[in-house]
Amino acid sequence: MSEGEHKLDDSQGKFAQVVKNGRRLNDIDWQNGRIILTNKRIVLVSNEGKRTIALSELDGLKGRVDVNQTIAQVSGYLSLQMGKDVMLVAPDNTEEFKTKLFKALLDQSIILAKHPAVKGGVIQDSEWQKGRLKVDEGEVDLALSNGKFIEIDLDDIGGVEQGERTVMDQERLVLEVEHTEGASTSVQTHLSGKRRDMSFLHSLLREGEQRAEVNADLSEREHEVLMALYSGVSPFEIPNFVDMDVDRVEEVYDRLIELDILEEVRTRKEVTLKARGRNIASDAINER
Repeated sequence: MSEGEHKLDDSQGKFAQVVKNGRRLNDIDWQNGRIILTNKRIVLVSNEGKRTIALSELDGLKGRVDVNQTIAQVSGYLSLQMGKDVMLVAPDNTEEFKTKLFKALLDQSIILAKHPAVKGGVIQDSEWQKGRLKVDEGEVDLALSNGKFIEIDLDDIGGVEQGERTVMDQERLVLEVEHTEGASTSVQTHLSGKRRDMSFLHSLLREGEQRAEVNADLSEREHEVLMALYSGVSPFEIPNFVDMDVDRVEEVYDRLIELDILEEVRTRKEVTLKARGRNIASDAINER
């Protein structure tokens, strides 16, 4: 290894190149081998030889590229974009490897953050601040220059939008991340920085957003309960607010907890909206 290089992960797995010089390859199959991750590169070792991918060569981490049935049969893999090439890697410990890869790509990066940009649906006058990123298992942390500390739980992300915005008199790529702060306050944190860093950060945050996506067949009364909670009504005041018996409200809570839309805070019966619940409630309110 080169000076300053250290190993982060070393596991068995499979890998395949699906695009070379911008052209999709034919007769693609998985190769079994060893996948080594360091803070500077990924090394793929098989009976056919060794391939090294410098982390500096990575342009992005893409979604699934199921070019044939053989590839599609593997449930968890990463798509590595390097210029006009795409390589798929599927370590045995995919989630652990993915976290370590994002750490190698993003840890200690300096970015800009506006927090909170929106709080409880109200736009705030927060200023852009420099901050230092840190990726941990299941969360993204950001220490700001003004002393604030932001913790974004990936399981708690309700949505991620990206677009060009004016930041400090310059047009920059901005990520708008909806999550909660404290017990249940919905906030938006806006993030900006180098385009490459934002690309990787967007991929990581989208992992969390996708966990919150849900297609739930909810009744009108269940939607009413969700919208009331989203509007800030206390769980204990819901029966009177929606004119529903206490026992019926508790049945609704139980069903929404089973659907991973609500999270039970304590028995009998205090609940708080999870990211999926905030998404459903927000959509329901917008449709009315």
